[in-house]
Amino acid sequence: MSQGELSVSVEELRELVRDFARREIAPHVRKWDETSFFPQEVFAKLGEMGLLGIMVPEKYGGAGLTYRHAIAAIEELAAVEPGIALSVAAHNSLCTGHILAYGSEAQKEKWLPRLATGKTMGAWALTEPESGSDAASLRTRARKVEGGWLLSGSKAFTTHASVAEVAVVMARSKDVPGPAGVSAFIVPLGSPGVVRGKKEDKLGMRTSDTASLILEDCFVGEEALIGAEGEGYSQAMAVLEGGRVGIAALGVGIARGALEAAVAYAKTRKQFNLPLTAFEAIRFKLADMATQLDAARLLTQKAAELKDQGLPCGRWASEAKLFASEVAVKAAEEAIQIHGGYGYTRDYPVEKLWRDAKLCTIGEGTSEIQRLIISKELIAGGGA
Repeated sequence: MSQGELSVSVEELRELVRDFARREIAPHVRKWDETSFFPQEVFAKLGEMGLLGIMVPEKYGGAGLTYRHAIAAIEELAAVEPGIALSVAAHNSLCTGHILAYGSEAQKEKWLPRLATGKTMGAWALTEPESGSDAASLRTRARKVEGGWLLSGSKAFTTHASVAEVAVVMARSKDVPGPAGVSAFIVPLGSPGVVRGKKEDKLGMRTSDTASLILEDCFVGEEALIGAEGEGYSQAMAVLEGGRVGIAALGVGIARGALEAAVAYAKTRKQFNLPLTAFEAIRFKLADMATQLDAARLLTQKAAELKDQGLPCGRWASEAKLFASEVAVKAAEEAIQIHGGYGYTRDYPVEKLWRDAKLCTIGEGTSEIQRLIISKELIAGGGA
């Protein structure tokens, strides 16, 4: 399927991605997880399909589709291999999304065609060793010099830091504390002064590359600045809002994968000469998993619809991300419980889904941060 053929309905796209995931990814999941392997060939194919530029306009080489298409694709990938789904979500919403939303026309023309087709993988560097949830306290510096900027500092937990060719990097360009001093820069990762640091040995999402980045007087030209100086933090917060919709879809996919695995196992596993599905305790677990999954999907779809309409969705995105990520953890845990002792082994997929799910409650804003955002909007708005 070529990129131009991706002008399809949401459900048609869902079927295309589901077939691809089962054919190209499912047979390799266990091996890739064990070795923390980033499957470059799979991402090349995803790029050819248009899935690495789902929301990028066609004039920049993208598929020109919607958030609703994006969340369907992410869910289908996540139900099979959450790490790959995470990388697709991050590539679309963070680096690519930041340039699409705030880049100049020259920046868009230079980078988006390469990012949207997967010829270039993108990273997005906000988090630092000493600043996670408190992103406004970042310490990476951007010093103005003749012809551009010198960037120095360290970034942590950066998706694609080992494999990307370009990153959007947030750095403090003004000597003032807090958000006002932060600017965003496009940094080619082959530039002098860029050091790719330690690749993280993670609990889950092991097929998604995560590493640190070190910048040692890395020079970028004046054209690398995205938007105006001092706008980087506000840009980053808006980018994260869209990213949370993707993480919500990731949680939905994990929860669905766990439910499907639990139902299949419960139908075939027998105790006391009866399948597990004959026992009320198991049936109630499955019913709760299905209900929570459907609620998470509806929240995620609502947030995606608001994004597609260009309407404010900060609270909806946070609610979707919060609920879906915690549903994913719970669904995977219940799937393990239904599998019993076998669920605790690597011979069945549910222990991996449990490990993968936990990241959803941490990345792109922890569950605690989502609750702060939701409550802040509630209080400011005077109610529901």
